[in-house]
Amino acid sequence: MDVVNDTPDPAGVGGATHSRQDGGALTHLRQDGTAQMVDVSKKAVTTREATATATVHSTSEVLTLLGAGELPKGDALAVARVAGIMAAKKTPELIPLCHPLPISKVTVDFELGQDTVFVLATVKTKGVTGVEMEALTAASVAALSVYDMIKAVDKHAVISDIQVLAKSGGKSGDWVLPASSGVPGSDAPGSDVPGDGARA
Repeated sequence: MDVVNDTPDPAGVGGATHSRQDGGALTHLRQDGTAQMVDVSKKAVTTREATATATVHSTSEVLTLLGAGELPKGDALAVARVAGIMAAKKTPELIPLCHPLPISKVTVDFELGQDTVFVLATVKTKGVTGVEMEALTAASVAALSVYDMIKAVDKHAVISDIQVLAKSGGKSGDWVLPASSGVPGSDAPGSDVPGDGARA
């Protein structure tokens, strides 16, 4: 019978080593491969910020209605902005191994293209671990909310390209998605709204 172990596995006993592509250990996994919430009690408190993005693809006709606030459900962007902010605060309830953090700032912005809605979510905290997951959750839920608001007029809408655009703070320092990735605004600081489309 398999034993589910709630105590750390001694070095060299009971399981394979789990590694990241960069050679570091996967800190959410113990030696035996079971999950854990990482102990961050010894990490320094710093100001940390992360920006994440998501893209909703629709039609030019729907984007015109969206920008004018004339969708059947009303002002989709206002609803999606609040949904994203709420989602950032709920992240530890949705992602099992995330630490609850004292979030000090959440912004959700939108850039409307001809047939896309670019979502940009930025989350800030002063704590011992980063807020990438909070930013990703905010961007994802904001995009889902946009989808919910437009699905009555476009059942073929698609959400894509959910990813971290930039992060700062902590031991690993600042990081920005390279401009060569093709993501709008990936060469800009995380708090800047990317691109040259209409901002909402």
